[in-house]
Amino acid sequence: MTQRSTLRRLWAGLITALFLAWAPGSQAAPTLIWLLRDLPPLTVFHGPQKGKGIVDQVMPALIAGMPQYQHVIMRVNRARALQMLEEPSLTCDPALIWNPARALSIVYSEPVAIMHSNGMAILRENQHLIEPFVHDDKVDLPGLLKAQTLKLGVIAKRSYGVLIDSQLKLSPPGQIVMHYGNDPLGSLLQMQHAGRMPTLLGYWPEIQAKASQQGLSSDELLFYPIQGAPEYQSIYVGCSDTAQGREVIRRVNSILTTLGSPSLSYLDVQ
Repeated sequence: MTQRSTLRRLWAGLITALFLAWAPGSQAAPTLIWLLRDLPPLTVFHGPQKGKGIVDQVMPALIAGMPQYQHVIMRVNRARALQMLEEPSLTCDPALIWNPARALSIVYSEPVAIMHSNGMAILRENQHLIEPFVHDDKVDLPGLLKAQTLKLGVIAKRSYGVLIDSQLKLSPPGQIVMHYGNDPLGSLLQMQHAGRMPTLLGYWPEIQAKASQQGLSSDELLFYPIQGAPEYQSIYVGCSDTAQGREVIRRVNSILTTLGSPSLSYLDVQ
């Protein structure tokens, strides 16, 4: 065999390999990371309603409707999720509230769900402590924080809605107990029952479910809406605001159209 024929064979093999590498379907599918956390009634990780949350039931349709991606589901807390949404990887969170700060780096879908807004929970035995700040069965959050008599538990980096977020930012130092853990609401409920802080924020179905997981009775708790906050809260899919992220949101919106508008029955999920 001559040197020239050997070179021809090597080149032929290389060209064939290049064609195969660029052939349709030969490249690895891009990875789409979905960020989830235990957030009843949206996503439910434990108990008899496991996997039956509002977002839990939408996820299979989203994944099936985008077969061009390799879908990876990661369970992370809220703080870590927001960090990842700011990274260059293709990352989406299917259970986000819209707020102006997030909209600078996150692109949002049409609403996935509608539910009652976040509110405040307190132990029934401590109801008298909150009564000075309750008007028409709703809590005056700025008044409560300004009085500096009751500490309030919140989850780090979580949005509770535009109005509540703006009120929390104006809180005097030391009034807010912020938790960063992997089960922050569960930890806040334990702290509440231990007497370390009397009030905390969250969705009522979420608080009820988390109390049950902690072996606590939700019957011992009272829940109050926040004065001035909207009665209902829209939930969205949010993706990194990149070309890839915007393309995913376009596809998500198309899939959501086939599923129909969020049902008002979602409001009653417990």
